[in-house]
Amino acid sequence: MKVRHLVLTSAFAGVERHVAVLANEQARMGHTVEVLGGDPAAMRLRLHRGVKRSAASGLPATALRFVLASPVDLVHAHMTAAEAAALPTRALRGTPVVATRHFAAPRGSGMKGRLVRSLLGPRVDAQISISCYVAGAIDGASTVVYPGVEAVATQDVARRPVVLVVQRLQPEKRTDIALRAFAAGAPEGWCLEVVGQGPELAGLQRAAADLGIAERTTFLGFRDDVAQLMRSSAVLIAPCDIEGLGLSVLEAMAQGLPVLASDAGAHPETVGRATEAQLFRPGAVAEAGAMLARLCEDADLRARYGEQLQTVQRTTFTPRAQAEGTEAVYQEVLG
Repeated sequence: MKVRHLVLTSAFAGVERHVAVLANEQARMGHTVEVLGGDPAAMRLRLHRGVKRSAASGLPATALRFVLASPVDLVHAHMTAAEAAALPTRALRGTPVVATRHFAAPRGSGMKGRLVRSLLGPRVDAQISISCYVAGAIDGASTVVYPGVEAVATQDVARRPVVLVVQRLQPEKRTDIALRAFAAGAPEGWCLEVVGQGPELAGLQRAAADLGIAERTTFLGFRDDVAQLMRSSAVLIAPCDIEGLGLSVLEAMAQGLPVLASDAGAHPETVGRATEAQLFRPGAVAEAGAMLARLCEDADLRARYGEQLQTVQRTTFTPRAQAEGTEAVYQEVLG
C-alpha cells in the first residue's frame, strides 16, 4: 500500500512525533510511506530511511503539489489544514482521505470553523481518534486507535530525587498545578525540573518564587534529551485536564517512570490502566500534593507502580498496535 501522511507544519511536537512513529512502523510492515511536513531536521533524525520525507509549504501550494504528485492509495491527514490540502486530490483523483483527530474539540470555531466543518466533514472518508476522550468531543464518527511508543529497557536505572514536568508552557496545560503540588508535597531534598517552552514561562517563574520553591525548581526550556531526563527522574507530573492522550505520558510509562496525573482528559485511559494509578481530581492541589508526598517517600511504591505503567505501555500502546489499528481503518476505506 502507498500512503502519504500530511501534516502542514514546520514544527516537531506531539502530532509530528505521532506521525513519525506511525510512518516508521508502516514502513516496517512493508508499505510505501511518505511524510510531508514537520520540522525537516527533526523528521530527518526520526524517520527511517525507508520513509520518504519532504517539507510542507502553505495550504494552496501543498494542495497543488498533491494534485501533481505521483498517485498513492490513500492520504492520511493530521489536523484541519492538512485535511483541506488533501481534498483537491480526493475530488480530482478519487484518492481516499483518512483524518486523525488529535484534539478533543470540533474542527474550528465561529463562522470560519463552521465553514471548514461543512466542507471537510462529508469529504473525509474516515476519522481516527487518538483516544476515547477525543472521540467523544469531536464532530463526526471515528475509530479509536491509540498511539504507540517504543519499549525501553530500564534495568539498573539510577533515579534522582527529581519531579519532572514535560509539556508546552501554555495556559491549558496547567503547569501551575504541578508547581503548587510540588510545593505542597515534595520533601526537602527533592527538585522540580520543567521541560518546555511557551508564553507561561515568566509567570511560572514568578509562581515558583511566590511558592518558595524557586531554588528547587529549574526551567530547562526545550530539550532533545527528554528520554534521558525521564530515565533519571523519579516522578512525572501530568496536570493537564484536557489532554487528548499525552505522548510524554506514554514515554514516561515506557521508561517505568511513575506518573502522577489529573483524573481527566485521556489520562484515565493511559495511567488509569495501572492497578495503583495515581490520579488526582482536576485542580485539586492538596490531593495532588499528598499523592506526590507518598510517591516521594515510598521507593517501593514508585518501583511497583513504574513496573505497572511499563506493562500497560508494552501491552496496549505500541507502534505495532497503532499501525495495525490504522491499517484496519485503511482497509475499510479501500474496500
